[in-house]
Amino acid sequence: MTRADVQEVMAIERHAYTYPWSERFFLQELTAHCARALIAQINDRITGYILFWTLPDAVDIHNIAVHQNFRRRGIGRELLCKAVETAQKRNLPRVTLEVRKSNLGAQKLYESQGFVWTGIRRGYYSDDGEDAIMMTLELKF
Repeated sequence: MTRADVQEVMAIERHAYTYPWSERFFLQELTAHCARALIAQINDRITGYILFWTLPDAVDIHNIAVHQNFRRRGIGRELLCKAVETAQKRNLPRVTLEVRKSNLGAQKLYESQGFVWTGIRRGYYSDDGEDAIMMTLELKF
């Protein structure tokens, strides 16, 4: 993802989330040393994205979304796999994320890739106070 992609990414973000991240936040992520921002494209159209951090002991996924017209085609799974591949290439032992307790579709996707529940963060989402489910994928080397 580059600065030039942010407007198209923001359109996906606004449709995917009731409380979308701001454009400023995306631009900040592009400058963070540990941040990685990847996009999926079909015919030069951005169809999805993932933002994650590479930390000393894990890859931590912060945001993932797929354009509403391109869902259920494996794009989210492929983006998720790219984050896992990054952890594997760097010999990082785990991939972590938080997901809204109400987002059962995302939880199913993560579980299908081997993520398991590791805890609950009460009131994690500041916009509405919803709890987050902490999920982790432990990698074997």
